[in-house]
Amino acid sequence: MRVTRIDDLSHPRLADYTQLTDVALRRVREPEEGLYLAESPKVIERALRAGHRPRSVLLLEEWIARVEPLLAAFPDVDVFVGETDQLAELTGFHLHRGALASMHRPAARDPETLLRESKRVVVLEDLADHTNVGAIFRSVAALGADAVLLTPACADPLYRRAVRVSMGAVLQVPWARLPDWREAGPMIRDAGYELTAFALRDDAEDLATYVDVLPDRLALMFGTEGAGLTHRALAAATRSVVIPMEHGVDSLNVSTAAALALWAVRTADARGRFDDGAWRGDGA
Repeated sequence: MRVTRIDDLSHPRLADYTQLTDVALRRVREPEEGLYLAESPKVIERALRAGHRPRSVLLLEEWIARVEPLLAAFPDVDVFVGETDQLAELTGFHLHRGALASMHRPAARDPETLLRESKRVVVLEDLADHTNVGAIFRSVAALGADAVLLTPACADPLYRRAVRVSMGAVLQVPWARLPDWREAGPMIRDAGYELTAFALRDDAEDLATYVDVLPDRLALMFGTEGAGLTHRALAAATRSVVIPMEHGVDSLNVSTAAALALWAVRTADARGRFDDGAWRGDGA
């Protein structure tokens, strides 16, 4: 590895790691500069396994041995090593997980191509909380959905917190940005999807009943905490579904709701694939 021990925090090649706690700044800067941050050796390993290329690595001395094998294919990548207080001053937080890599951001995917290649997708409208976005990606990976589609205002899946909460799932699950609803609604429907909104509506179906018969292509759509889905999103939807609540609770956290919905769909799909031992590919 090309190891440099930090003696000057203003070194130009350390710029990727500055002001990491300024969410508003990083949310704009990282996509514009074509980078994202992978935190911890485990997440760095998953990023490399996904074919992403490192720009540089920042770590504590004791993590060199753990990270060195991961970078065997990248001998020219700068590895900056510093003390705990140095790295905290540079980044704005204590590097508890020992290593942080600045990665080249992969090229954006085309949503129409992603729709053609998938059967079960999750649509996220305007989620602002990176923790929720990361948690939903982790559920998508764990429960076997194919992809995630994000509205233009939705939080960045490659923001550091989202990557960390997802345990690297955002690096494995295909995702793409949608255009605005005037184009996105017809795009999803024309690709053969039933767009199902999870919303507190009088006409919403119980999730348990809804999964009795599922379409070949299904898009599950979730909105922001509090406000929920916008009128345009609801107008684009084919059906509405609700997870019934008890004890005066009106709804679940969006990431929990998405996990339950994905589990219900996965269970129904597994039931539908076999009927007395015979394969049934339509999922009905």
